[in-house]
Amino acid sequence: MSRPLDPGNRDDFRAPRLLDVLVPTRDRPAELAVTLAGLAAQQRGGTAGFGVVVSDQSDDGPGWAEPAAAAMVRVLRHRGHPVLLTRRLPRRGLAEHRAYLLDASAARYVLFLDDDVWLEPGTIDRLLTAIGELDCGFVGNAVHGLSYLDDVRPETHRHYAEWPGPPTPELPRPGTPEWDRAQIHSAANLLHVTAARRLPPGQWRAYKVSWIGGCVLYDRSRLRAAGGFDFWHRLDPGHQGEDVAAQLAVMSRYAGAGVLPSGAYHLEAPTTVTERTVEAWEAVLADGSATGPSADRSPPPQPG
Repeated sequence: MSRPLDPGNRDDFRAPRLLDVLVPTRDRPAELAVTLAGLAAQQRGGTAGFGVVVSDQSDDGPGWAEPAAAAMVRVLRHRGHPVLLTRRLPRRGLAEHRAYLLDASAARYVLFLDDDVWLEPGTIDRLLTAIGELDCGFVGNAVHGLSYLDDVRPETHRHYAEWPGPPTPELPRPGTPEWDRAQIHSAANLLHVTAARRLPPGQWRAYKVSWIGGCVLYDRSRLRAAGGFDFWHRLDPGHQGEDVAAQLAVMSRYAGAGVLPSGAYHLEAPTTVTERTVEAWEAVLADGSATGPSADRSPPPQPG
């Protein structure tokens, strides 16, 4: 039997690091262990010392207390990464859970990583390089579903468009070509797009997105300035699309981009969100929280 796992202290964790990885989880102990293993295997270069917050909303005991996940927490700490383990109950919806995670960090950047995504080594370094060079509100890696590897859908590839220079603010809306960019993130479409580009090792490209699910790196101050996930209290707890809503708000002010190649792989586990009553992004667009493209690219003051 392994010894009890120290959950860590929220006040001690909240330090001004370069990066914190924020992982919301519920009823997925095995998948969480795989996700944490991907983080533990990141190179010890510019990412050494990044923090990790795991917030659990499982119906029974927390997933991070299960042996495999607990072992990966210990590996992360052994490799120099502070880890904070929390419970967030009762559940008030996905957006509230993300807002809680965001409040736990004082880092320059925050990576929201779903609990069913494995990152190949080097992914975090590439994302940090991209957001530093692009100077935008967020970058992300869309997740690959490898069970679709042989399912090639060339009709979706036309939605791929690279940024010719630094990304500029925009606000994709339903019914527009910009909104249809999401099609390249289904199945294994992005893997097929990547293969066609034949990028030399170490090179990456920034491309235009409508939104990205599963693995998104934000400039924390810009996410905060765009409202973060504070819209949660205006929504029914059964909402979905909270990540889309936040990205639309950030994109309209500070721009955003996908990064190719993606090192994020979806575990293709069944969803734990089975009752979905409201699309959060619809509410955000309706109330004007995402106000449309802006030329303001200056970073806001760093919050405490």
